[in-house]
Amino acid sequence: MTRIKLVVSDVDGTLVTKDKLLTDVAKAAVQRLRAAGIGFTIVSSRPTIGMEFLIKPLALTLPFGAFNGSSIVDPQMRPVEQHLIPPDIVRRAIGLLEQFGVDIWLFTNDQWLTRNPDGEYVGHEQRAIKHDPVIVDSFAPYLNNACKVVGASSNPELLIRCEAAMQQAVGKEATAVRSQTYYLDVTPPGHDKGTFVAAMAARLGVPLAEVATIGDMQNDLPMFARSGMSFAMGNAADEIKQRATHVTASNEEDGFAKAMEAVLAGNSVA
Repeated sequence: MTRIKLVVSDVDGTLVTKDKLLTDVAKAAVQRLRAAGIGFTIVSSRPTIGMEFLIKPLALTLPFGAFNGSSIVDPQMRPVEQHLIPPDIVRRAIGLLEQFGVDIWLFTNDQWLTRNPDGEYVGHEQRAIKHDPVIVDSFAPYLNNACKVVGASSNPELLIRCEAAMQQAVGKEATAVRSQTYYLDVTPPGHDKGTFVAAMAARLGVPLAEVATIGDMQNDLPMFARSGMSFAMGNAADEIKQRATHVTASNEEDGFAKAMEAVLAGNSVA
């Protein structure tokens, strides 16, 4: 069995509970990894500002990935590498989301912008990223600085159809994938959680076979494909579980910590 030298974790639905809490059990699991000499970092569809609250509790020392890995940020919140969505693609994505009638958000490196302060998931996002949105009349002034465009809807079937239409509309000029059943994310082209894992492995000189990843959604599949070991959360859909090498318990049942125990146990016999 290959020894794992780096763990890369998703955040929502994986590292934190459904109430967006980082439990003491999860923090202790990360501490055990560090004590065993295993590197640890996180990657998420969250904006950079929405990951700041995790840095100190996890004692992160490695760069982390925001916007589905299209931005790499150091623990001091300084961008190490950042990519943007082409402005014409931002405009195209917004137009398609308008056609589907879903709520639309635009994220720059340091701002969350919305035209609708009463959107059904605005409060949820405020609690999740611990930041308030900036209310704007138009997204036009921000098209050149878009790190992510989001379509939010409580209708999962509608969002699945929107995802397929968006992928066709943007082609290879952006990445369009659901990060939650209620969020469709459009992020810069050529970058995803898989490219983030590869970049971190190269940065640390760790073979991809010695990387373990853990997540719960479609946007986690690219990092599953790049890593030697992958864990799907118990709360993940069956199609996600089928693409991972292992399945752990849900994020309400300490699934993250249980997966880390499996990593540590595997290293002890490797």
